[in-house]
Amino acid sequence: MIHASAQIGENVTIGENVVIEENVVIGNDVSIGHHVIIKKDTKIGDFVQIGELTVLGKPTSSNKKMKRKPEMVLDPLIIESHVTIGCNSVIYRHVKLDTGVFVGDLTSIREKVTVGEDSIIGRNAIVETNTKIGKRVTIQTGCYITADMEIEDEVFIGPCCSSSNDKYMGMGNFKHQGPIIKKGAKIGNNATLLPAVTIGENAIVGAGSVVTKDVPANKTVVGNPGKIIK
Repeated sequence: MIHASAQIGENVTIGENVVIEENVVIGNDVSIGHHVIIKKDTKIGDFVQIGELTVLGKPTSSNKKMKRKPEMVLDPLIIESHVTIGCNSVIYRHVKLDTGVFVGDLTSIREKVTVGEDSIIGRNAIVETNTKIGKRVTIQTGCYITADMEIEDEVFIGPCCSSSNDKYMGMGNFKHQGPIIKKGAKIGNNATLLPAVTIGENAIVGAGSVVTKDVPANKTVVGNPGKIIK
């Protein structure tokens, strides 16, 4: 099912049972797997690969319990050239994936997120709203990247890292702010980053650490709570 208003470039391969909604723009040499849904207004560049059962440009939704309602009017999803998106992924509106980004299978990327060029969002990772990810960042399998987070260029985040943005867990008395991870920092697997902490440039967070305070640049922290060892 391809809407009449969709613009599709040359040498585009489209699998079975694909839905392309109104005003979608698709560049040249794009590969679209079976059972993919591309929602209205989505823009896709050249040489993009989209895996099976993926949804692109999903709108937001909510229920009455949510205190922080998502915006209902959002810009389109923009996918630049040479991006690879795995199977069973869901990427919302108002996301921008820069050139060369790799998104693994089963990944969810919420609205108002940018991902810089050549970055990797690993398999089964979750990236929440209002988050900025820089260039050449690696986010490995199973990570939870909270809302309102900033990750600068060339950061490495190991598998199953978790982050949070609400110090008092829904009480409504804390301005949402996720961790800020500065350029070149490295986060070990299963580390936990608490709200509003800053991880300095080229700092290292050891595997399994719980970071409750800022980590200075070029320092290493380990343990629960995380303490500087060098």
